[in-house]
This record gives sequence, C-alpha cells and structure tokens, in this order.
Amino acid sequence: MSDTSNDQEKLLNNPRIQELLRPTVALQRGAQIELAPGFHWDEVRAIPEERLRAALSFPAPVGPLDAFRGTFAGRGFNLIFRPNGTATPTHLPAPANGPSDNILELNLTEETLSFTQGTLGNIPNRGFGNQADLFLNGVPYVQAVNDVTQGTPVGIHFEPGVWLQVPASTIPPVGVTVVRMASIPHGTTVNLQGSSTSTAGPPNIPPVDPTPFFTANGAPFRFPSQTAGDPHTFRIPQDLGPFIASGQMTQALLDDPNSFLRNAIAHQNIVHTITIEVASAPEVPPVLSIPSQGGGNANIAFLTANANIPAHQAGAPPKMFAGAKSTFWIETVEHKITIPVFREGQPPLVVPTAPNPQLGIPAQSFLIHPPFPIPKPITITVHSTQIQYSQVVLLNFGPLSWPHVSVATLHSTTPIVPPSSIWKDVH
Repeated sequence: MSDTSNDQEKLLNNPRIQELLRPTVALQRGAQIELAPGFHWDEVRAIPEERLRAALSFPAPVGPLDAFRGTFAGRGFNLIFRPNGTATPTHLPAPANGPSDNILELNLTEETLSFTQGTLGNIPNRGFGNQADLFLNGVPYVQAVNDVTQGTPVGIHFEPGVWLQVPASTIPPVGVTVVRMASIPHGTTVNLQGSSTSTAGPPNIPPVDPTPFFTANGAPFRFPSQTAGDPHTFRIPQDLGPFIASGQMTQALLDDPNSFLRNAIAHQNIVHTITIEVASAPEVPPVLSIPSQGGGNANIAFLTANANIPAHQAGAPPKMFAGAKSTFWIETVEHKITIPVFREGQPPLVVPTAPNPQLGIPAQSFLIHPPFPIPKPITITVHSTQIQYSQVVLLNFGPLSWPHVSVATLHSTTPIVPPSSIWKDVH
C-alpha cells in the first residue's frame, strides 16, 4: 500500500474526521457502490492444502485501474440524435424546419461515477490446451447522470458495471488489455476492450464529430438542428439563445463536444496522464477508429426491430446499437494550496483548491493535518486524481449512423489526504 493510502486510511477511519468530511461530499443526487471488505474472488481448489499453480496470496494486478477508487463527481455534456416516430412525436414549443424523423437532444449534465474501494481479487479464466489459466482482476462501478439543462435534475443514465484488467494470452496472441463491461437500462449490455498508455503532462484530446453519416467513408449529412443559432429546428432545447449567451452551449460545442473537456483543463497543471481506450467489435469507421480486440453488445428485441443496417454495416440481425468507443483520461493534477495558521491540538483542516470556472461545482479539497504548528500561512504543492472521458455510441435508424457523444470531467468527492512526505521540506 502506498504512503498516501496509509495516511488516508488512518485519517478517514477516525470518527471525528468522518463527521468533518460529511458536509463536503458533492452532488448527492448520484449513486455509490460498496464491496464487502471480506469479499475476495479466488479459485476453488480440489486439494485445499495445495494451489494449482504459484501462490496467489495477493490480488491479481489491475494496472491503470488502480486509480478507480472511491466516488468521483462533476459536470459534462451529452449529445444524442433520437428517433422521432409518427406514433408518439415529440412536441416542441415552436414550429420546426428540416427532417422530422429525429430530434437532437442536448444535455448539460452532472454525474457521479462511484468505484468500490477494493478490487474483486483473482478471477480465474481457465485455459484449454496450450493456453494457461489467466487470473483477471477488476473494480465494480456504478454511474448515474442527471440532466441539469433547465435547472431541475432529471435522471438520464444509470450504469452498473465492472472494469477488468486481462493478462496477456497466447491464444489469442494479445497483450495486456483492459475491459469495461456495462449494463444500460435501455436494454443494452456492452463489452468494450482495449489498452492503456501512460505519458507525462496533460492529455491530447482530439476533436470528435457528431454529424450523422451514410457510408463507410463517412459521407456526412448535417441537420439544421446542428446550427446553434437556429431556434426553429427539431431540437431540445429548441432555442439555445440563453445558453449561447452564458457560454454553456456554443456552436463550437455542438461541432466538437470534446471541446468541453479541453476547456475544463485549459488552466490546470496536469503533470501525468493515463489514457485508456476501449471499443466494441466490430470496428466501425469513421468514429470507432481503433482496432477492436474483442467485446460487443447485446440488445433487447425492441432495439433490433426498430433499426436497420446502413449500407456499410453488413450482417444480420439489424442493430440499433451498432458499437461504442470510450476514452478515459486519468489525470494527475498539481495544485498549490495555502495552509493557514495551525496550532498544536487543532483538528485537521479541509483546504479547497480554486473552483474550476468551467464546471461550476465545488472545488477539489484536501484533508490537511500538519505534524507541527504553522505560525504563519504557507503554500504547499499537492496532487489529485481527475477523470475525464469521451464516449461515442453509434445508433442506427433510418438510413444513417448517428453518433451519440457523452463527455465529462470528474474529481473525487472526498477530501484527499496528501502523503506525509509533503512536510519534509516545510520549515
């Protein structure tokens, strides 16, 4: 266990500290998940005194997923073209121009993404022939998303699932991968598989184009609803004037939802980034443009009966949910915080960072307990973990594929306990 984890465990297990932290938890309209401390997945052995292979007295590694602990919360943006059938058409406040078979829904969102504090353990996947058994490990999670576009929260997404790390295999010849398995109440389950990379500095977040398209080469079909300044289109909200004035929804955001993510970190000092990129099979150009190593999705009958296959997606049965790709950036953010005067015997301090002007949520905070008195304010350097993600789901209806894009920036809802080493050079 790391120095930081030890320090955090000692402080957070103190009932006095738990009471201190209670009012600092942000965004209570979300969800949380907990794994019983005594639960540990492992193989069942035929001979209790022996193991089938080398001793596994510790959990299998989770690699980059180790950062997925506790509850994160924040703000985001969601863009989805949804069918507008003749049986139950969507009623809009003003007359609309353009094709009426779809509605572009735009959502300003707040969400929680909650992970268990512990991992599952050693999940045996049995090999056959020359393929040895593999031991997977993972972190269960639950995600809840609210639309807050008009101020009143409305739930628009709930997702329980598991992140896994899969060791390298010889059959098939694939290196270490990560997997996201999710269940979505619309009637879809997804399995996304991919890899991770680690780099110094901030992430490189590319643009994403949400324009629907016809063919394998991505010939786009742009709708009037994608013009932010037009108040008479098949869109929710129909009039974006107030949102354009406040900077919450702009033409740049509609053209590239990932601009929300880049704006959120524009003034942050990100010193390290882990990038996790996973996708379902098959690979679908142009937006699901990473090689798929496995995975897929399954849908209820309603989602297959009310869909068709565009020309570039051969095969049966038809799928409304054609595929998905998601990229998670796990960022280490460096902060400078000021510690006020601290006297011996004082309770620990909760010190917030400056709030993010883009997100409009409570700032990340730190639980500070100096090991000695501080006679005058000092500035120290601390680090936090931040999660950003961008997800593209391809929906099929009519003659088109419709990119459904969701993005968010999230930080820990619990004050972070810095490692004790931060006091080493403080005088």
